[in-house]
Amino acid sequence: MSSDARVIASRYGLGETRAFGHDDVVDALVIGTGPGGAPLAARLAAAGLSVVMLEAGRAWDPGTEFATDEAAQHGLFWNDERISAGTNPIAFGRNNSGYGVGGGSLHYTAYVPRPQPDDFRLRSGTGEGVDWPIAHDELLPYFDEVERTIGVSGPSPYPWGPPRPDYPLPPLPRNGAAQLMARGCDELDIRTASAPNAALSVPYDRPGIGPGRACTNRGFCQAGCSTGAKGSMDVTYIPLALRAGAELRPGSHATLFEVDGRGHISGVVYSRDGRELRQRAHHVFLCAGAIETPRLMLLNRLGNRNDQVGRHFMAHVGLQLWGTFDEDVRPYKGIPGGLISEDTHRPAGANFAGGYLVQSIGIMPVTYAGQLARGRGLWGPALREHMRRYVNAAGINVLGECLPSPDNRVELSGETDVRRLPKPVISFDAGPNERALAAHAERTLRAIWDAAGARDVWSFPRFAHTAGTCRMGTDRDTSVVDADGRSHEVPNLTISDNSTFPSVLAANPSLTIMALSLRTADRHLARR
Repeated sequence: MSSDARVIASRYGLGETRAFGHDDVVDALVIGTGPGGAPLAARLAAAGLSVVMLEAGRAWDPGTEFATDEAAQHGLFWNDERISAGTNPIAFGRNNSGYGVGGGSLHYTAYVPRPQPDDFRLRSGTGEGVDWPIAHDELLPYFDEVERTIGVSGPSPYPWGPPRPDYPLPPLPRNGAAQLMARGCDELDIRTASAPNAALSVPYDRPGIGPGRACTNRGFCQAGCSTGAKGSMDVTYIPLALRAGAELRPGSHATLFEVDGRGHISGVVYSRDGRELRQRAHHVFLCAGAIETPRLMLLNRLGNRNDQVGRHFMAHVGLQLWGTFDEDVRPYKGIPGGLISEDTHRPAGANFAGGYLVQSIGIMPVTYAGQLARGRGLWGPALREHMRRYVNAAGINVLGECLPSPDNRVELSGETDVRRLPKPVISFDAGPNERALAAHAERTLRAIWDAAGARDVWSFPRFAHTAGTCRMGTDRDTSVVDADGRSHEVPNLTISDNSTFPSVLAANPSLTIMALSLRTADRHLARR
């Protein structure tokens, strides 16, 4: 066993792990180990395929390296510079991508509601945006499977959407913000429920993985879960993949696709420990997210004869509303998103397409201070005075639809990064639909916080998550991949991540990314 394999075997408690040679032509080379790559890798390896996973970041040890400290979480974010442009430039770093084995799931807050059926038929239902080339029903068995595998805690029955099986685990305790949101919504006859979260409310034996400890309500979900209670990929699908015989190569940054005379990718070049290495493969699965996936495609001038790679970038309308309460809230405690309402999924009489969900949110003190400085212009004595009331602060926010536009896109900059590769430039302009939705959402949130008894209320406009840029579709002229994630132009390239979303959905994306990942793997296996 190589030294790298010994480290991985020790990290994941395995007797040994498989190691392939660089001259071996593996069945599947998976680039990225987040929610788009890890489930797929596990499924393919379980079916007997030879699988190598490349991850740009390192393999973390949650028990010793995920500190209860905001500063310590910095290393979990993709911190390479991304140039934000447009009238609504997007914040990156902690807002979106992850860096390490597990990808963005290392620092996601584990909020995993299902999208609703009409999210997949936005064009048919509203005349705006586009429809997905797959139906909601096709993902139902995969939603069920993911929820069982990672261990989702949630209410049963769930008040919105079509009937569904009970969640595997009961809901997590509601933190202060969740209790206050429930109080305000009750006054307004807005339905709420404990939110579905990928964190174990009680000890749970994850299928094929083993026993998991219950959440301790530490609250530092974005700093990485130190107990393994959160259903991040490093403690769920990555162990499944390794036990099935896949090889994991952390610290491996893919840069170049080698293409043969038939137009197939014959190998992928990546950098590791200052060396340039190459792995040959029969099929490449690109799972690097809605920024790095199109960036790699553009860098290699691959699959873009129709000029669609990088276009239709989307981000959720993610407006936050904050207030101060008389009681101690302690916003650093408990699962950050403890409560949900989908009563605004399709608001009656709305002047916009789509809708939004409402959730309670927790926040750490340094993050909160930064938002006060940016959102309210507080600094010096005024900021210090407000922060003395931090324990009384509580927030709610929305996640709302964003219509695709070909002008919102990822391109390559003339500037280069530390690897001497062009930096990505992300241009984003919120359109009339996003502005109307945000205005409606702010009125709703202010009514809730007013009914809950909040004082000193202020809003923080923002956009959260990323999607689009390599969208799926049946029209080869307006999409990059088909309904199974296969490139229209490169026969042995499949994309599996949020870049393939035709619409952003009125729900957090992680559950859908994981479900699509499993479906993509099954469709690939069915064609072999």
